[in-house]
This record gives sequence, C-alpha cells and structure tokens, in this order.
Amino acid sequence: MPDDLRISGRVTIPGRELSFLTSRSSGAGGQAVNKTSSRVSLRWNVQDTEALSPLLRGRLVAKLTHRISAAGLLQVHVESERSQHRNREIAVERMRELIQKALAREKPRRPTRPSRGARERRLDTKKRHGKKKADRRDPLD
Repeated sequence: MPDDLRISGRVTIPGRELSFLTSRSSGAGGQAVNKTSSRVSLRWNVQDTEALSPLLRGRLVAKLTHRISAAGLLQVHVESERSQHRNREIAVERMRELIQKALAREKPRRPTRPSRGARERRLDTKKRHGKKKADRRDPLD
C-alpha cells in the first residue's frame, strides 16, 4: 500500500485511494524494452475521495476538467526514466504539483484605472494619427 500523499497542511490523500499501474514504455530501449514495465500510471478517483471537502472537490474539478476522465479519475503517466521506481517517484511529485496548483486560491483582481499621464499620451497619439490622415486629404474636398 502506498504512503499517503501530502498536498498541503490541510489536504492529505490517503494511500489507499491511489493506485499505480505499470506498463511497457514506448520508444527505444534495446533488448530490455520488451521485458521491463517501467512506465508508471498513477490514478486517483476525485469523485469518491474522502480527502477533499465538497468546496475543494468542486474547485479541483473546475480547474482540471480536461484532465479528469468520465469515471472521475485523475491520471498521471510517467515514462521518462528507465527505472520503474524513479518513474513512480516522479508520478507522485507531478500529481502533488497538479493538485496543489488546482487547489490554490486565485488572487482576486482589483480593477484599476489608467493614470492621468497614460490617458494624455493615448489622446495625444490619437490626435497625431488623425492629423496625419487629415494631411493626406485633398485640400479642395
């Protein structure tokens, strides 16, 4: 059984909710490519989890809609290393980072106004542009 995955001070995913699958990696690998299952897939069922409150679950699902399957599984696949053990560590770290970013609260946007100098520069540019166009016109029109 895998260890618990600590996301933050308040959120920890129990190890029993995580499942690891291994398979053969794609690409070159020589003679060992057909024998070694070094690709690791880490799965976590977001909909059935006990680790998140309904509010946090909603925030996670909203941010990661494209990454969560119809069955409610969030998956991470890693095949970058030749070692299954190392790929497993990378998968856990990627899952942690993914969930941390999704659960982070966005800073509210404060509406701002352009400064007086910015407004004057914009109007000055508009006046110069209009004068340039007016100078191109035929004076008899």
